[in-house]
Amino acid sequence: MARVSSGKPWTRPADVRAAVVKQWPSLLTAFLTGQEWAPFNVPLRGPGPSEIGERLAEIQAWAAEWERAGRGPLRVESKQVGGRLVGANQIPCRAWLDGYAQAWELLGARRQVSELIRLADRAKAECPRVLSWLERNPVRALRLAADWDRLLATVRWIDERQFADLYVRQVDVPGVDTKFIEGHERVLTQLLDLQLDPARINPAALDLAGRYGFRRKPEYVRFRRVGPGSPYTEMTVRADELTAAPEGVTRAYILENEVTYLAFPLAGDAIALFGDGYAVNILAKLSWLATLDLTYWGDLDTHGFAILNRLRNRFPNARSILMDRETLLAHQSQWVTEKTPTKAALDLLTPTEQDLYQDLIGGTFGPAVRLEQERVSFASLERVLPPA
Repeated sequence: MARVSSGKPWTRPADVRAAVVKQWPSLLTAFLTGQEWAPFNVPLRGPGPSEIGERLAEIQAWAAEWERAGRGPLRVESKQVGGRLVGANQIPCRAWLDGYAQAWELLGARRQVSELIRLADRAKAECPRVLSWLERNPVRALRLAADWDRLLATVRWIDERQFADLYVRQVDVPGVDTKFIEGHERVLTQLLDLQLDPARINPAALDLAGRYGFRRKPEYVRFRRVGPGSPYTEMTVRADELTAAPEGVTRAYILENEVTYLAFPLAGDAIALFGDGYAVNILAKLSWLATLDLTYWGDLDTHGFAILNRLRNRFPNARSILMDRETLLAHQSQWVTEKTPTKAALDLLTPTEQDLYQDLIGGTFGPAVRLEQERVSFASLERVLPPA
């Protein structure tokens, strides 16, 4: 690359193209929305008068490059430099693009623009309200060109139907399946928000199904019961159908580890529920748990206390077992490391729970100490349970 003596490069046609590339998204938006072409020019850095005699060959090559560029699509403006010692010379000083067609030619983007026009025309014909999305996101629309027709067909199918009790799986569009919808959930959400009547949108829902009125996959509750007369010792039931405690149950235990849940010794008036970590949120929907003596036993680590705190948001009277300092210190040989401890503020812990939680955060017993539920001796559990 030709350079001036200060080391700064002289501007070349490739530099102008790079400047236009940066404007590519905004140029497409302006074009699609019918805006008139705004004059676009780039000042050119070139040789100064003192260099004309010293670097003549380089300057001639540089000027020839701009002469070729000036034949199209750029228009090149020149200025006179020089004077008494080296004579007056015309050198390029500014490059202009005079319209959208010249910009597309410079960028080699005619095919892409034609494709974008096709996408816009399809949107106008099938889902006109989504056109504004394409105008704001032209580059992203081009990346989705192969899927655009199916995306519009999906939006149109949903828009044309007032449905109830349908799963997303039942969207009946050629070439569209659940995997396609899941893989394009973000853009479909943006398009549907534009196309649908606002009354059909639940903005509080985080998933596509909930946002647009589809049925969600059911949530299930797994529990054990050994009461007299029950034909089953364990069941899995849809959470929205488990509307009352099994007959005769007065106590409930929520347990995190699966094998501990299966082995948990149950009295006739007790029920064991599999919490499975933060899935305890599903159990929080069982309002009848508030009428029982409710106990939670989770891992003795920061997340175990966070889950307990979350459970108490719904059931303030829930108590914990084996989540105390004595249990932790009695099982030091069983400690492991918590991979990603939390430091969240938990305001529903008891004072003793809070003290232990803060010690775990602060590393009082070592860095990220964790006592998993399945590592606690069964004898410890039997000691804290009431007689059967």
